[in-house]
Amino acid sequence: MNIKINDEIKLALKTNKPIVALESTIISHGMPYPENYETALACEKIIRDNNCIPATIAIIDGVCTIGLTKDEIEKLAKLGTKALKVSTRDIPYVVSKKLNGATTVSATSKLASLAGIKIFATGGIGGVHREATKTFDISSDLDELSETNICVICAGAKSILDLGLTMEYLETKRVDVIGYKTESLPAFFTNTSKYKVNHRLDTPKEIASLLKTKWDLGLKGGVLVTNPIPKEFAMDEDVINKAIDEAISEMNKLNITGNKTTPYLLAKINEITGGNSLKSNIKLVYNNCKLASQIASEL
Repeated sequence: MNIKINDEIKLALKTNKPIVALESTIISHGMPYPENYETALACEKIIRDNNCIPATIAIIDGVCTIGLTKDEIEKLAKLGTKALKVSTRDIPYVVSKKLNGATTVSATSKLASLAGIKIFATGGIGGVHREATKTFDISSDLDELSETNICVICAGAKSILDLGLTMEYLETKRVDVIGYKTESLPAFFTNTSKYKVNHRLDTPKEIASLLKTKWDLGLKGGVLVTNPIPKEFAMDEDVINKAIDEAISEMNKLNITGNKTTPYLLAKINEITGGNSLKSNIKLVYNNCKLASQIASEL
């Protein structure tokens, strides 16, 4: 596969310096310009401030790129939803057509793993959508996690999803869900839910030890580390749940389906909450970048 790894990351891989992968769908589809550009650069800075090398991943003009330049990040930020949203399935199409694509959790996990990067920070993973028993709408993020050796640090599955079914699916796929300093599954905008994680670990060193043990044993697949949004940035549970229900109702009326659902819902929820959900989204991503850097350094 045509993969371009920037020189800084090549050197980090050779010298065993800690690297943290970052997705690019959050840039193109997760928030508007210029907040998306500013957030992407801030994520990279947090990772550098914690003595790691950031590796923002995307497909630029048909080239799978590990470690975007500032200009490439700005290009994706300005393209916004005009950039293709790329899951693992879509990589061959986007590369063969020499297009620009923003990678989701699944595609970023795959490309990071192919490059030799083990730690990946994001906002929230995709999962089993509500009404999935009728629609079979299940994110490819979950299957990718089951087969790719990657540790994804997130604030839980996005709360627009069916969290219970998402946890059941992850169990079926043998993906360990770790709670960082919590036994409760974080729900993205809120730091708790009624669902329990598989195991609680309280330090980055413990998480790194689990990862090393898993992969040294030859056990294939990823680990999901759920990191609750800090309490001061969490949203009121009733407020966010009401906004989610309203957004889903509107989406169904508009017959929006497939990979357009998450970007639409996040944008609609942001509109309903007067921009508060976007502020929370940004803060939880920053929090995940910091923890991912600490785990990468220990690993």
